[in-house]
Amino acid sequence: MSARKALRQAEPVRHSRIVAIAGERGANVVTNDDIAGPIDSSDEWIRQRTGIVTRRRADAGTDVLDLAEAAARKALDAAGLAGADVDAVILSTVTYFHQTPAGAAVLADRIGATPAAAYDISAACAGYAYGIGQADALVRAGAARHVLVVGAEKMSDFVDPTDRSISFLLGDGAGAAIVGPSDEPGIGPTVWGSDGAKAPAIRQTHAWSDLRDDPSAGWPTLRQDGQSVFKWAAFQMAPVAAKAMAEAGVEPGDIQVFVPHQANMRIIDQMVKQLGLPESVVVARDIADTGNTSAASIPLATERLLAEGRASSGDLALQIGFGAGLVYAAQVVVLP
Repeated sequence: MSARKALRQAEPVRHSRIVAIAGERGANVVTNDDIAGPIDSSDEWIRQRTGIVTRRRADAGTDVLDLAEAAARKALDAAGLAGADVDAVILSTVTYFHQTPAGAAVLADRIGATPAAAYDISAACAGYAYGIGQADALVRAGAARHVLVVGAEKMSDFVDPTDRSISFLLGDGAGAAIVGPSDEPGIGPTVWGSDGAKAPAIRQTHAWSDLRDDPSAGWPTLRQDGQSVFKWAAFQMAPVAAKAMAEAGVEPGDIQVFVPHQANMRIIDQMVKQLGLPESVVVARDIADTGNTSAASIPLATERLLAEGRASSGDLALQIGFGAGLVYAAQVVVLP
């Protein structure tokens, strides 16, 4: 019997980094007054509970892939790359209407990335951080040189205007990042996990099969148990972020920018306090004007800080996403 021939493996690289970040927000500015009536609320109530002043929502004729494509093209331009330079496309979304084929494959075709590997991930508000963790692994393993990570959501498609639990929080947008090889570490280890026992805390009102079996069931929309989600996010996610810093070999004093998922301003404030971040740290608060855009919120908030000059290329940023599942992911990254 002849000896088995040794297999070749891809040549790994030591490090990866985020090369560029870009974003696309819904075209319409929706104020608190615009949505307060159906939930028997007010601008003051919404501001006090969430910190949101306005949220961005897309036109009816704009779908989640339109938002994703716009953000992806901007990221490619910022990176000085063409679609053909992309080896893998990761699309994180929970608002793409097709079970199959994956939206990532359609997106890859739109931007000229075919035949790049392409797949969707469903990790809700943690989806972008999940995607960065996977892109980092793909690049360092030598499986891809450039990976496009897009978090894109059209949350307004799942809004019940009368719901006081979550719908008034939600906005539409997409954020895109290009991850590529680096001479120095640009993405720290990803700390991630899930707790499916808490899945009912953020949920769809009913399954799509209910609509199939009983048309009177109506269109599924989103709900959340606000108090339990607030306690989980504000107090249990800070240790996850702290572990991401420890895994990356940095301390709170080394962090220059903090970009948490833009879920609620009160959650953000509580996490800053729990983490003991110094006052010099720039904290992303894009939720005030954009709303909660789920998987898009971290890249959109990062893009805004860079565009406004509040953060700079080379800054060390701690980012953490958390949401339905319940799922979470955090890592320390060097900003592009």
